[in-house]
Amino acid sequence: MATEAPEPASTGPQTKAGTPTSDQFLQTQQSEEFGALRRSHRSFAFPLTVAFVLWYLLYVLLSNYAGGFMGTKVVGNINVALVLGLGQFLTTFLIAWWYSRHAATKLDPKAQAIKSRLEDQA
Repeated sequence: MATEAPEPASTGPQTKAGTPTSDQFLQTQQSEEFGALRRSHRSFAFPLTVAFVLWYLLYVLLSNYAGGFMGTKVVGNINVALVLGLGQFLTTFLIAWWYSRHAATKLDPKAQAIKSRLEDQA
């Protein structure tokens, strides 16, 4: 049974060909282009997250404190609680679809440009 010799210890900031250095990563992170990408993501994700959490908390609070309202029949045996509960699922899927669309059109092209430029520098 043969054993392999250990790799020699690194003596400096050496990287594989095509792999950016940590300095290049830091420069990219501090660039205006990367900042614009982060702002684009945050300006979409944060407001939607806050809106959805508020919508969810409203549902929970109504379920706890407005039992009469939530028990109101809408059609047949379907009440307001069921409609709002299903609305939670619907909004989850709509937000996921909307974010996917936003990422594909706004975020991914910017991220790919940054990635390509970073790989070209390496």
